[in-house]
Amino acid sequence: MLKQSAGRIIRRGQRIRDGQALTEFALVAPLFFMIFFGIIVFGMAIFYQQQVTNAAREGARFAAIHSATARCPTVSNRAPDVSLLPLPNSYSPTCDGPAARWPKMTAAARERLFGLSKGGMQLTACWSGYWVRDTSGVFTAHDQVAINPGTQAVNEFRECTVRVFGWCPGQSGSSTMHVINARTGIDAACSGADKKVAIDCTKQFPLTTEADDMASSFAASNNDNANQVTVVTCYAWSPPLSGFLLIPATHNIVGVITETLEYQQ
Repeated sequence: MLKQSAGRIIRRGQRIRDGQALTEFALVAPLFFMIFFGIIVFGMAIFYQQQVTNAAREGARFAAIHSATARCPTVSNRAPDVSLLPLPNSYSPTCDGPAARWPKMTAAARERLFGLSKGGMQLTACWSGYWVRDTSGVFTAHDQVAINPGTQAVNEFRECTVRVFGWCPGQSGSSTMHVINARTGIDAACSGADKKVAIDCTKQFPLTTEADDMASSFAASNNDNANQVTVVTCYAWSPPLSGFLLIPATHNIVGVITETLEYQQ
């Protein structure tokens, strides 16, 4: 009788320990899986950030080697001075231009994406360069050299802008259109010290205008100083298990690369 009672006590104790283990697992498992899958999603975010940035790099590289003197140039909203172009003048402003959203440059950038939908990536670009400023402070000519060889006058480098939808720091609600410095992402119209705009990649980039470009796509301004192109890429990524991981359902991934244009002929 004693042995039988002892057996019952042992089995009852085992059931108590099993129930305790199941309770502990139920409490710990959600936190464990949240951390585990969070590490995986964080790694994916870093990988996709590299992909989108690499796409911007390839787009900028494509524009750099298809400057105004190429057979099919990727161009800005500003035309170069035809006197700077070699003869015969093969400049074609409609071959790969901003009005058509640079189809050739965009295709070259998208081709480098891995693991993301190529059609889901957006691209915009603008061109920067030196300008002459007259005695009254008015800018008069683009595609200039940094220092004028004849007068030793120092010209001013002007950064180009792009148009995006997004939010100023602290702004909430629907995204609105902003004109930002392509390289820094800053919109001077935003209030506060931090004026960097959070870009909304779910909306298509608005077309750029002549006011956004500070240079043409000519590679060697006066054969002495090269203009620059800045490409911005954007992808709206939906992380897996975003609700479970307490992260937003859409993560905007942005890439920005600047390249110096290369002379073709």
